[in-house]
Amino acid sequence: MAQNAAPATYRMSPSDKPDARRTHTSDEQFSPLAQSRELGDAMLEPRSKPQGQPATSTAASRSWHYMVAGAIGGMTAATLTAPLDVLKTRLQSDFYQAQLRASRAAFAHTHTNMNPFRATIFHLTETLQILGAVHKQEGRRALFKGLGPNLVGVIPARSINFFVYGNGKHLIANYLNGGREDAWVFLAAGLTAGIATSTATNPIWLIKTRMQLDKNVAERVGETATRQYKNSLDCIRQVFRDEGPRGFFKGMSASYLGASESTLQWVLYEQMKKSLRRREERIEASGREKTWWDTTVEHTGKAGAAGGAKLIAAMLAYPHEVARTRLRQAPLANGQLKYTGLMQCFKLVWKEEGLVGLYGGLTPHLLRTVPSAAIMFGMYEVILRLFDTPS
Repeated sequence: MAQNAAPATYRMSPSDKPDARRTHTSDEQFSPLAQSRELGDAMLEPRSKPQGQPATSTAASRSWHYMVAGAIGGMTAATLTAPLDVLKTRLQSDFYQAQLRASRAAFAHTHTNMNPFRATIFHLTETLQILGAVHKQEGRRALFKGLGPNLVGVIPARSINFFVYGNGKHLIANYLNGGREDAWVFLAAGLTAGIATSTATNPIWLIKTRMQLDKNVAERVGETATRQYKNSLDCIRQVFRDEGPRGFFKGMSASYLGASESTLQWVLYEQMKKSLRRREERIEASGREKTWWDTTVEHTGKAGAAGGAKLIAAMLAYPHEVARTRLRQAPLANGQLKYTGLMQCFKLVWKEEGLVGLYGGLTPHLLRTVPSAAIMFGMYEVILRLFDTPS
């Protein structure tokens, strides 16, 4: 019968058990005042985010760190390597390449049996002689010619590039790749950053190129020394007057092609950083003490990785640098443009100068960009570390 059945047993769930930490009575617990107090405490109390999910609020608050780090790194590197940038730009122009061809022809005529080593030494000597001639004929300030517009371009360019890349990498990884940073993530972020940077800063680089190609000591007409541009502002006025607003975007196609170089550099740099992290993990797992070499790699590894990545990327993608400089040159005396498009520029340089012309200025370019990349990325990593922001 039902009367002989054992009484039903009710088990108290953990949520029903009294909390020893609460001091108010059951009447207070269900009072509107107590409920509102607990709701307010819950809203004020920070909640920990589940592990593995992107911390969007933290990332948003730190996104500007990439911009600051890129700007400071780029500004430092550009200032320290300005003379080599002037030399590189001049060696990329057709005017200086014509002078070099005449010099090489005279040298080859007197040195018929020139081996590759001797040719390399001659090339380095020739490059340094041009740098010395700039200092001797045009003064010390000529070595920093174009630095003003260069810095005006470098600061926003590096800010945009590092900002778009740093945030883009994390967004693409978190929302499209399950939080994993694979090679294709670096590729997509680098390409996006390169296109955004090229589009925004092309007018600045055009002015910088025109200023660097404009000699301080021009041809003399009677007793008056003349040059095409008085300063950067005058250069802007002349470009707008003679070529219109579209003139500021000459070389854009080559700049977009150059995005492949910066993208390749980012991918190589990230892979090298991964190798450095794995090396650190192996040392920590082994439990051995770090040697002097381990300490050196720990402090200089990322800067070395940046320089190595830039070296490989620059050598593979260098011809676009020559095309970009040629496309940004001032019009000829008759107002006509010698180079009118990217493919036309490549074909004409190849026809008139051969493979050497497509790699004109490579030596000073590498002498400038490799240490510049090491300085810039080194500063970038240091600043992010100061901000406690993941790179």
